[in-house]
Amino acid sequence: MPHNPAGPVDGSAVDGLFVGLISGTSADGIDAALVRFERRPGSRDTVELLLGRTYAWDEALRTRLVALGQGLDAQSLDELGTLDMQIAEAFADAALRLLDDAGVPAAEVHAIGSHGQTVRHRPDGARFDGRRPFTWQMGDGGLIAERTGIATASDFRRRDVAAGGHGAPLLPALHAALLADASEDRAVLNLGGIANFTLLPANGPVRGFDTGPANCLLDAWCHRHTGAAFDAGGAFAAQGTLDAELLARMLEEPWFMLPPPKSTGREQFHLPWVERRLDGDESPADVQATLLELSAITIADALRAHQPATRRVLACGGGVHNPRLIERIGAHLPGVAVESTAHHGVDPDFVEAMGFAWLARQTLSGLPGNLPSVTGARGPRVLGVVHPAA
Repeated sequence: MPHNPAGPVDGSAVDGLFVGLISGTSADGIDAALVRFERRPGSRDTVELLLGRTYAWDEALRTRLVALGQGLDAQSLDELGTLDMQIAEAFADAALRLLDDAGVPAAEVHAIGSHGQTVRHRPDGARFDGRRPFTWQMGDGGLIAERTGIATASDFRRRDVAAGGHGAPLLPALHAALLADASEDRAVLNLGGIANFTLLPANGPVRGFDTGPANCLLDAWCHRHTGAAFDAGGAFAAQGTLDAELLARMLEEPWFMLPPPKSTGREQFHLPWVERRLDGDESPADVQATLLELSAITIADALRAHQPATRRVLACGGGVHNPRLIERIGAHLPGVAVESTAHHGVDPDFVEAMGFAWLARQTLSGLPGNLPSVTGARGPRVLGVVHPAA
């Protein structure tokens, strides 16, 4: 449905149809969104999600991507090059299937915004081991443009990192446009593999940062012990009991104490991270229950620390469909309404894909896509690399 954003009017941006593509930390599918943007002179731009779909990865490719994301090394440069092309092919196919499902010709789409698949995210490498900061999203934009015949903007995060930022989160500007309210302090909570907040005070600058794991540890532990890709409805966690001592060991992780700007991924929070904190006699269900509590409490702690007057949390991402996770987040935030973005007319499953359609629009319009108050970059930057249709 159409939305009348609360953000500033941008009269210089390109109107029309854009496609956004993203596969997040969990790599549980390629989210694709067909979005129409329309300028409204004298009022706020309109953003309309025409169609959102999630397309499955080839399972063998997904398994390799998850392994890479958890810190396992590729065997060769040839393997990395091949993966880059395989990811791009999967993204291109998702875009074409989306347009086919929507009955929209490719010629009517201005551009695709492709996030790609993150395989490493080390924007603060120097803080830990002296490495150069970097972030790496695979999925060659040139191949996507070639296969679809649509101009493709990709590689959005690296310019922000080059400017001293974290390259993440990148969607708070869109969150502000769609979901801010001048009458109350709000926060948008994205529950993907990693959880991140966009803080939307009634008065003051927009801020945002990662809080730590949302679903990535839950999914990985569930898959190991049940074979299921994720804990549907939190049922596996509900079979267990919170292990307070294990939770305390997990909460000692120094990353949780870092101030914003901050971002993270599977390279930080993965199964070996969990295993190092186990005594060895915990039941799998108890560990699952404790991982869920870890996600809930670190999310709540971060909000209390950085925007304690928040009255409403608007949740999106896959974790919205885990009622036990939502319940536990709410339990740690008494007096705060925790609700899906669906209550505000925004499909929680496609907020991020819509965001990369918006980023493509910003890039083609020559407009900044980052918020330095969020990422810590030295200033606003036009993000991404554009691969023309022909």
